Amino acid sequence: MKLYEGMFLLDNQVVRTDWARAKAAVTDTLAKYGAEVVSARRWDERKLAYPIRGRKRGTFLLAYYRSPVDVLQPMRRDLELDERVLRYLILGVEVVPEGEVEKSQAELQSGFSVPPPQDDEPAWERAAPAHEPAREAEGAAEAAEEIAVPEEVTAGAEEES
Repeated sequence: MKLYEGMFLLDNQVVRTDWARAKAAVTDTLAKYGAEVVSARRWDERKLAYPIRGRKRGTFLLAYYRSPVDVLQPMRRDLELDERVLRYLILGVEVVPEGEVEKSQAELQSGFSVPPPQDDEPAWERAAPAHEPAREAEGAAEAAEEIAVPEEVTAGAEEES
């Protein structure tokens, strides 16, 4: 069995309803193929560089596990078909980084709470107040005035022509 590191991008809609269920989307798939999960924890939630399946944010699960090499292809196929897993990256590693197992165990402690995921869009992007477009138009007019070319520059250009 070989040691692997997996970074799994999970759908925030699933994370929002239940973190344990979202985490199980990955750990159950790993267990299905005989993998021994050494560590699995919430790594972070981030805004995505581009929408994936209509989602603008995702929560990352970082997992270290031992697995037979010959089950990687069917395991990857299951992960690709699971709608809760948006993307994943699996790498072979030599050792589990120091402190990783402790962080994973701390997540299992009672009283540990995973921060709730943020909305897919910040409130200011969802609904702009009615006066905002007018303010933007005023700002554009002011910027155009600031950029206006002085008359002496334009007069000199006309004389050269």
